[in-house]
Amino acid sequence: MAASIMILNGPNLNFLGIREPHIYGSTTLAQIEASCRAAARLLGVSMSFHQSNLEGELVNLIQSAHGTADAIIMNPAAYSFTSIALIDALKIFEGPKIEVHISNIHARDDLHRHSITSSASTAVICGLGPYGYIAAMLAAVQRLGRLPDQVPAALHGLRPGGKA
Repeated sequence: MAASIMILNGPNLNFLGIREPHIYGSTTLAQIEASCRAAARLLGVSMSFHQSNLEGELVNLIQSAHGTADAIIMNPAAYSFTSIALIDALKIFEGPKIEVHISNIHARDDLHRHSITSSASTAVICGLGPYGYIAAMLAAVQRLGRLPDQVPAALHGLRPGGKA
């Protein structure tokens, strides 16, 4: 059975490509979704892709992943810095949870520098631009042990014991 990945996007990401292009670039969320769908086909996984400006809706989506998705990739956006509700919901989910940020939040202003939701994440990818979503997908499928054989061995990463 193919792995299932749920990709979640928080507030204002529906305005990617328009909103602060000097920070987030010109790529739209629709372009990111199309790229993720193409990557999902190559990786042999199923994928759902969501965006919401509402914290409670994101909590509902995380809860709905319990028992239906194998991994969650989430760009919590502004909720990264404020949402205890997202942290609590993420703690319920047992699979890999990879937090993605388009910008390098560690190089940003004080308000956008420390993600509290990362405390409930398996890993955090930031500063790779839209490619961060693809890196997160590859990492999630690798963590699940479900990378297809046609993926080059070098992309499988090191296994426990330091063996490729």
